[in-house]
Amino acid sequence: MESVPAPSALGSAGVPDTGLHSFRAIAFIENFSLKELGRVFPEARLSAHEMCLPLPSGGDLFVYPFGALVFRDATADERETLMSRLRGVLPNLNAETVREDFVVREEPGARIGVGPDALVLDRLTPARAGVVALIVAQSAAMEYYERIVDRLTLRTAAVVGKLEARGTVPLRTASLHRFIGEAIGTRSEVLGVLHLLDKPDATWDDPTMDRIYEDLRGEFDLTDRFEALEQKLRGVQEALELVLGVARDRRLFFLEVAIGVLILFEVILAVVNHS
Repeated sequence: MESVPAPSALGSAGVPDTGLHSFRAIAFIENFSLKELGRVFPEARLSAHEMCLPLPSGGDLFVYPFGALVFRDATADERETLMSRLRGVLPNLNAETVREDFVVREEPGARIGVGPDALVLDRLTPARAGVVALIVAQSAAMEYYERIVDRLTLRTAAVVGKLEARGTVPLRTASLHRFIGEAIGTRSEVLGVLHLLDKPDATWDDPTMDRIYEDLRGEFDLTDRFEALEQKLRGVQEALELVLGVARDRRLFFLEVAIGVLILFEVILAVVNHS
């Protein structure tokens, strides 16, 4: 999904619009250990599924174990400082892979819903902010996995294309086995993010938060995107099973030929010795 651009921080009258709240999600290749980060950020609130760090500006940093973090209403200096702290703890943290921005407009008495440029809420409570942050983080992580699966699909198409052109596969299948192993690992990793779509506990007891969650999930099209990922991975799996079957059949053929040659050699040898 295309990120919703952050609107100007000034209202129509040219004064700061305090009703606007920005959410910036960043997804990385690495997953995060919340327990490890909790020891580094003792001031953060830690749960089984996220870490929330209050910021001096009044915003928050949300960190999720699937390799995504979200800044809410964080200043540029705060973002830079926190990223430096994270890289100090995680020296192997690669450059960000996906960034996604979203805006919430807080208007007392407003009807809750997703508008053309922002999610409109009558008030943004900490629990609601957590739901918004989770959805934006899920979308950024999903885009990262979409890129991985697209690359995997292209590589699989190249393997199948060679099979189609030659009608067979090479006898040396080490590279094919490595690719199949990589594909299986990728499939397991992607399917392992099913928990990304789990509904937050806070939505079960609050109908308004449940509606916010469903609206945002529809806005970011998370369910359809995940189903598309599953379908692509299923296609990759079926294609690789076909290629592997052809490779196995070809090896079995040569094995049978070799056995036949050995039997024939034994028969000839027996005839010669008998003579």
